[in-house]
Amino acid sequence: MALLDLISPEIIRVPLESKSKEAVIRELLQVLIEAGKLKDFDAAYEALLAREAKGSTGLEDGIAVPHAKTDRVDSLTLAIGIAPEGIDFRALDGKPSYLFFLMLAPPDQSGPHIEALSEIARLTQSKSFCKMLRRAENAEEVADLLTEEE
Repeated sequence: MALLDLISPEIIRVPLESKSKEAVIRELLQVLIEAGKLKDFDAAYEALLAREAKGSTGLEDGIAVPHAKTDRVDSLTLAIGIAPEGIDFRALDGKPSYLFFLMLAPPDQSGPHIEALSEIARLTQSKSFCKMLRRAENAEEVADLLTEEE
């Protein structure tokens, strides 16, 4: 399953209202609940916090990819959030994160999870593309940018 297949406006939040790492995770999980992609908020939240405890998924250049394995999803599940003002996600470079790609995958499915991480890395290599995502005004615009980039 390609990352592109998972992208739709219903799983994108622009702008994020959250101001902290934990609140971003909760807000993006709520997006998945509302989109009918997740049934157990608490189990997913605990799995994501356990993964974050091993090391921050805040990468460099304003990108964060909170992810975890949980048996509460049947297949790779994605939520995207944009925080134009930036949020301290305890990123590796110490700078704020602006683009959030939250992923959940079943424990027995490593392939799609790894492929999606690779695809996110490829999509976010371009600083100008990331700036366009940060400037997006709504979920439809983000979805269009991400699907056009493919």
